[in-house]
Amino acid sequence: MSGGPAGRRGPGDPEPWGGVRPFSIKTKLGALVVVSVLITTGLSVIAVHTKTELRFITVFSMIATLLITQFVAHSLTAPLDDMNAVARSISHGDYTRRVRENRRDELGDLAQTINAMADELEAQDLQRKELVANVSHELRTPIAGLRAVLENIVDGHPAADPETMRTALKQTERLGRLVETLLDLSRLDNGVVPLRKRRFEVWPYLSGVLKEANMVASARAGMATGSGSHTRTDVHLHLDVSPPELTAHADPERIHQVVANLIDNAVKHSPPHGRVTVKARRGRGAESLELEVLDEGPGIPRTEWHRVFERFNRGSVNRPHGPGSDGGTGLGLAIARWAVDLHGGRIGVAESERGCRILVTLPGAPAVQG
Repeated sequence: MSGGPAGRRGPGDPEPWGGVRPFSIKTKLGALVVVSVLITTGLSVIAVHTKTELRFITVFSMIATLLITQFVAHSLTAPLDDMNAVARSISHGDYTRRVRENRRDELGDLAQTINAMADELEAQDLQRKELVANVSHELRTPIAGLRAVLENIVDGHPAADPETMRTALKQTERLGRLVETLLDLSRLDNGVVPLRKRRFEVWPYLSGVLKEANMVASARAGMATGSGSHTRTDVHLHLDVSPPELTAHADPERIHQVVANLIDNAVKHSPPHGRVTVKARRGRGAESLELEVLDEGPGIPRTEWHRVFERFNRGSVNRPHGPGSDGGTGLGLAIARWAVDLHGGRIGVAESERGCRILVTLPGAPAVQG
C-alpha cells in the first residue's frame, strides 16, 4: 500500500476498497441509526411477548440510544479537541505539537493534513532563522574590514592614499553585493538562486581572496568583535595554483564565499604559527576546477566527517580552536556547501596525513553539444 512507511496512507493517497472507507464518519453515523432502530425494534418485540408496558420500553430505548450516541459522539469530538489544541499552539508559534494519527476516517485524514502543515511551518520557521544567521555571518567580514580601514585613515596610519581608498571601496562594493543577495538567499530552498557564471583567471582571483583574509584578520586583531571569525595573524596563508594560467568558469561571488569560509575555518583550527595552503588544479571537464584547503590543526575524526557541513556544527575536537578564535558560529562550512551545491559541484573532507583537508570540485563550463 502506498502513502509512506509501513503502508501508512497519506492524506492525498487514493482510498482502498474502491474509495469507500470501512470506518468513515458516514459509516459510523449510519451504523448508529441502524443500531438505534434495532434496539427499539427488539425491545418492542420483547414488550409484546412479555406484555411489558410500552412506557418502560420507551425509557429503555431512549437510555440505550443515548448511551450509544454518547459513545459515538465522544469518539468524534475527542480528536477535534486535540486538533483544536494543536492549531491553537501553531497560531502562537509553537510548531512542535502534533495530532495523533490513529484513525482511519475523515478525521484521520484531517490529522495528517494538520501534521503536514505543522511540519511545513516548522521547516519555514527554521529556514527563516537560518537565513538571518547566514546573512549576519556573511556581512561581518566586509563591515569589519571597512571599519578597520576607516579607523586607520582617521588615525593617520596609513594616510588616505589611493591604494587605501581602493581597499575601502572594494569592501564597500562587496558589502553592497552581499546585501543584494538577501533576496537570493530567501529563495534558497526553492532552487531559484541565480548564478552569474563567467570565465576568470584563478591565480589573481585567489590572491585577492587571501589578501582580503589577511587584511581582515589584521584589522580584527585589535578589536573584540565576538563575530565568530578568527583574529589570527600568526597563521601563514600559502597559495598554490598549477598551472599559473589556470582559468575557471563559475560565479566568482559564490566561490569567494566558499574560499573565504574555508580559509576562516582552517585558520581558526591551526596551531600557533601554522600554515594554511589553498591549492587550485584543473578538473576533468572544460574550465572545471578542483580546490583544496589544508591546515595543520588537529584534523577531524572520520566519525564526524558527515556532520562537518551541518549548520551550527562546531565540532567535537578537544580545544579545536587556536588563539584568537572564539569558536565560530558553525555556519561557515554550511554556507560553503550551499554555494558549491548551487554550482552542481561537490565538497567534502578528504584524507590527509596531517590536519584537515577540504576538497571542492566545480564542474566548470557546460559541454557544448554539436
